[in-house]
Parts: sequence; C-alpha cells; structure tokens
Amino acid sequence: MAMTTSQRARISKIIQIAVFVVVLAVLILAADWPQIRSSFFAFEKIGSMFPDLILVGLKNTIFYTVISFAFGLVLGLLLALMKMASFAPYRWFATGFIEFFRGVPAILVLLAFGFGVPVAFPESNWPQPVNIMVALGLVSAAYIAETLRAGLQAVPKGQTEAARSLGMPAWRAMVTIVIPQAFRIVLPPLTNEVILLTKDSSLAFILGMSLTQYEITKFGREGITALGAGITPLIVAGAFYLVITIPLSLIARRFEGSSARQKR
Repeated sequence: MAMTTSQRARISKIIQIAVFVVVLAVLILAADWPQIRSSFFAFEKIGSMFPDLILVGLKNTIFYTVISFAFGLVLGLLLALMKMASFAPYRWFATGFIEFFRGVPAILVLLAFGFGVPVAFPESNWPQPVNIMVALGLVSAAYIAETLRAGLQAVPKGQTEAARSLGMPAWRAMVTIVIPQAFRIVLPPLTNEVILLTKDSSLAFILGMSLTQYEITKFGREGITALGAGITPLIVAGAFYLVITIPLSLIARRFEGSSARQKR
C-alpha cells in the first residue's frame, strides 16, 4: 500500500532527527572535555582582562564604529548624489571610487593608511585611531553610497515634480523631500552596515597601537599569549561583539517590519 505524502514527510522527519541524535552522541562521546574546557572555557584565568576590556576595548570599538560610520554616511551621500548627477565627470569619479573600495579588502585599505600614507606623506603624522577611522569610513562610504542611491531612486519622481511645480529649487526639493524619504527607506540596510563596520573594526589590531587605543579583538589576541587560557580570551571578545551586534540586528528587523507595514 502506497504511503501518503504526510506519512512520507513524517518518516523523513524521524530519520532526520535520528541522524542528528546519533551524530550529536558521537561528538559528545568522542570529545576530550577536559581539554575543551581548558582551551575554550578557562574563564578563571581571564580576570586580568577586566575592566580594561570594557573601559578601553569596548569603548574604542564603539568609538571607531560610530565615527567611521558618520564619516562614511556623509561621504556616501555625496557619492550617491554624484553618481546620479548629470555631469559625467562626477558620475565617473563616484563610480570609480565605489567600485574600488567595494572591490578591495578592508584590511588592505587599513594597511595602506596605517603604513603607506605615513611613508608617502611624512608630514601628515596622523594618530593611528585617525588612520583606522578614515580607512574604515572610506570602505563604508562605498557601500553606503550604493544603498543611498537605491533609496533615492526609490522615492517617486512625482514628489520632486510636485515640489518643482510649486517653485521649489531642485536642491531644496532634494534636501527637504527626497533625502529624508530615502533615509527612511534604507534604514534597515544602513543598520546592517553599522553591524558590518563594527566587525570590520576588529581588523585595526594589525596596525599596532598603544594600550589606550586597543579595541576588543586586540585585547582578545593579547590575552591568548599572555594568559595561558587557550582561546578563551577570543571567545570573551566575541561575546562583547555580540553585545553590540545583537541589539543592532533587532533594531534592523524592527525597521524592516515597520517598512513592510507601511508598504501594505
């Protein structure tokens, strides 16, 4: 007698559960739990990371992220407007900038600003945190520009035409009508960009910095060699990134839900 669709689905589900339980049991029985604990969960050895991990590392990570995002947002908006401009050289410059910084890994941009710029321009002598924030801001601007361009183009053209018919200059219509609506449209992807930028700030450790400039990953990396706690310091550092990114993810989902309700 042939099985019905629901019966086949039930049997398939039982098989999947059984396979999952068997694999999980094998992993549990085969694991060296004392070694796992000493390598991953030696929390009793990381006390010296505090309170600097919070007062210095977490603070600097947030600071680098906020300033880089603010710089990237302003530059990204300018690039988005340039890419939509009727003047061809503006479009060429914006397109070249966006494609370059979207195509080059962020770590190379950080290395260029941390080591290349001081060699090419010795008189600049920028502090390392400034190099970090400018480099991350440039990379962020390339992504934000494309996001904002999509948002600007999503605003109905009738909005601008109505404003122009009332005698409003084009620049004022853009500033007071189009850009505010575009920002409401792109709030969810902009929030996601903040999350990505927060994680990209972890690359700053490659440049070397003083203790007062450490971010979260730098504390985790130093803890591996100094504390003899395996990779527990990195696990703790990862937890602090989650403290930042999980609330941002919730905010992004709320924005997405609000946008979906407005469309309906």
